Amino acid sequence: MEAAIEVNGLRKRFGPTQALDGLTFAVQPGQVTGFVGPNGAGKSTTMRVILGLDAPDAGTALVGGQPYRSLRHPLSHLGSLLDAAALQPSRSARNHLLWLAHSQGLAARRVDEVVQQAGLGSAIRRKAGGFSLGMRQRLGIAAALLGDPPALMLDEPFNGMDPEGIVWMRGFLRSLAAQGRAILVSSHLMSELEDAADHLVVVGRGKVIADTSVAELIAAASGDRVALRTAARTHAMTVLANAGATVAATGLETLTISGLTAERVVTLLNASAVPFSEVSAHRASLEEAYMELTREAVEFRAAPAEDGNGREGAAR
Repeated sequence: MEAAIEVNGLRKRFGPTQALDGLTFAVQPGQVTGFVGPNGAGKSTTMRVILGLDAPDAGTALVGGQPYRSLRHPLSHLGSLLDAAALQPSRSARNHLLWLAHSQGLAARRVDEVVQQAGLGSAIRRKAGGFSLGMRQRLGIAAALLGDPPALMLDEPFNGMDPEGIVWMRGFLRSLAAQGRAILVSSHLMSELEDAADHLVVVGRGKVIADTSVAELIAAASGDRVALRTAARTHAMTVLANAGATVAATGLETLTISGLTAERVVTLLNASAVPFSEVSAHRASLEEAYMELTREAVEFRAAPAEDGNGREGAAR
């Protein structure tokens, strides 16, 4: 598939800070691509460069093979939401969308269509300045959809959403990708991306750390560990070690096994008449995988918390 958004060798410096350092990745049609990294990793700068709001020192950012600034009707190529607060607060939400539609040569009926898609309902005639953050996110998404673009770029769209809104957003992103659109979503909420994204681009200090599918990233972080609960811990350790596994006791009745699949562990225990109550393959969360990947790329790190006596304490 031809990439809808292509970033190649982007470099950008702000004074002494190297914000982007050779960033290269592509966003493919039919996928939700999560764009993640620690604060200061270069995510927002990358999105601004894609939209032509910041000029790179080197490299290119293309939308459908062209620079965004060269597009005659850009909202028909790439819809974007970078800042949900970027609106005229005294203008009604409907008039905000009508103004954008007019600027792109779009009919008023398109406004009514995106209002329904974004779930704005009767709130559309209220002044946008009175909207909650979650409602402003929906308004921004409606604006991004106005041109019915093949690609969408959303920065932190889950922010401010209530639980119902988060569930809606996850399903909405997947439905847009199922229509063949290319979706780039920046978020710090790994639990939401785990359920919504197909692909992940992880950045740190202006560089790409990982560019892979969510499934592959989780599988790599999960490793081949298996958790076992058994009352015959010593017997189990002997049987599994003789089969070539690495076995570690993690409790009076719990073991962690590496080097064997869960199915193989069950077979070996049954063959040796070792009783057990639980065998489960370890599956890392996307958050665990992300934290491991970006451990060395975190630029802003808080000092350890102190207890009431001024001593550093472990988080509880």
